[in-house]
Amino acid sequence: MARKKKELPLLEKVTITDVAAEGKAVAKVNELVVFVPYVVPGDVVDLQVKRKKNHYAEAVAVKFYEKSPLRVEPFCSHFGVCGGCKWQCLSYEEQLKYKQKQVFDNLTRIGKVELPEFRPILGSEKTRFYRNKLEFTFSNKRWLTEEEVKQDVKYDQMNAVGFHIPGAFDKVLAIDKCWLQDDISNQIRNAVRDYAYAHSFPFFDLRSQEGLLRNIMIRTSSTGELMVVLQCKVTNDDDRRKMEEILQFMADQFPQITSLMYVINNKCNDTIGDLDVEVFKGNDHIFEEMEGLRFKVGPKSFYQTNSEQAYNLYKVAREFAELTGNELVYDLYTGTGTIANFVARQARKVVGIEYVPEAIEDAKVNSALNGIDNTLFYAGDMKDILTNDFIAEHGRPDVIITDPPRAGMHNDVIDVILAAEPKRIVYVSCNPATQARDLQLLDGKYKVTAVQPVDMFPHTHHVENVVRLDRR
Repeated sequence: MARKKKELPLLEKVTITDVAAEGKAVAKVNELVVFVPYVVPGDVVDLQVKRKKNHYAEAVAVKFYEKSPLRVEPFCSHFGVCGGCKWQCLSYEEQLKYKQKQVFDNLTRIGKVELPEFRPILGSEKTRFYRNKLEFTFSNKRWLTEEEVKQDVKYDQMNAVGFHIPGAFDKVLAIDKCWLQDDISNQIRNAVRDYAYAHSFPFFDLRSQEGLLRNIMIRTSSTGELMVVLQCKVTNDDDRRKMEEILQFMADQFPQITSLMYVINNKCNDTIGDLDVEVFKGNDHIFEEMEGLRFKVGPKSFYQTNSEQAYNLYKVAREFAELTGNELVYDLYTGTGTIANFVARQARKVVGIEYVPEAIEDAKVNSALNGIDNTLFYAGDMKDILTNDFIAEHGRPDVIITDPPRAGMHNDVIDVILAAEPKRIVYVSCNPATQARDLQLLDGKYKVTAVQPVDMFPHTHHVENVVRLDRR
């Protein structure tokens, strides 16, 4: 016999008190901690519990009694459904306060190390259209919002291009206007969608692995260049003809595209790291510019997605490194060598290490492009490359700059850093929790002397943080 589903409670007139992780807000009802999306501290609401554990619950707001003075009107028509930009309902000034608090809480609670006074967070001048890269997914399973379901909205067809819905891997929310990237991105996506509708081109079905159109990536740059990469499943001549037809349509409709490319992807997933990217028209790259330096960005290149804030982030890292021109610098997790090349003119030599071989090739190109001849780059797993033997061969670094992924640094890497004993470490992090853990491991030999949070992603809970450590 099927077990009867337990009815979950409605919590009435609850005051939201704080902001929690993952962009949710938090309330306390008796001893129960409740996490709620799309509300802000000061809202008074009825909460419908969706999941309940012993010490916490997840709920959604179903009725508002009072709206918080911190609340602002979201500007995106997709707010609350697409899963991105969860803090649009919170004023930007308040977002910055909570991000600063998030860094402080992580470093004090997890790190438990002696800390200097934090510098005030650097907010992003642009809070809309600030990204230089977005990817949109084509799907034959359009996500219907609760409103659409209630009103029994019927569409001519269920094809959609937009963002994956959290928790529904094969469904895509049709995006009409996204405020994250320059509006040319919306124009290209919508034009391609309408062309595909008009010509009955099949959108991809993630379950059956059928359909032509899979994904479109759009990159804009500070130099005004524009890259579009169309990803298709092509199994016969007819598929290829259709793909070339839609590429030609883009080339004719949007002459401002300087790099129009395509990927034939017949795999189960959308990753293109192991696939060839072919040029249909224009170049196989675009350029980014920063302080007179030019950086080549290809379809697989990693480049910070908020170009203007990336410049501010790198200026902080360079300032914290306090270079005089005589230092040997190691730049760990160097990516395409952006930080390495950015600080090279103030250093004697910079050695960059990165996992992705293509990124290292980009890093070398970027050095050559800018006439920088005091950089060396190595590709491989950080814990395998950065060893005591490597340091014996290349020299003991005076300064280490490290910008690891969200998981932070491997213990072996930290051990080698401690053995190398650089005078100074600059730790750039996109996850203050793992950064705090690593700071604790470095604490025996290194003292935190400066902390600078930087907001790269307005309207989200993400925050970058730069820490300077000096040898005790």
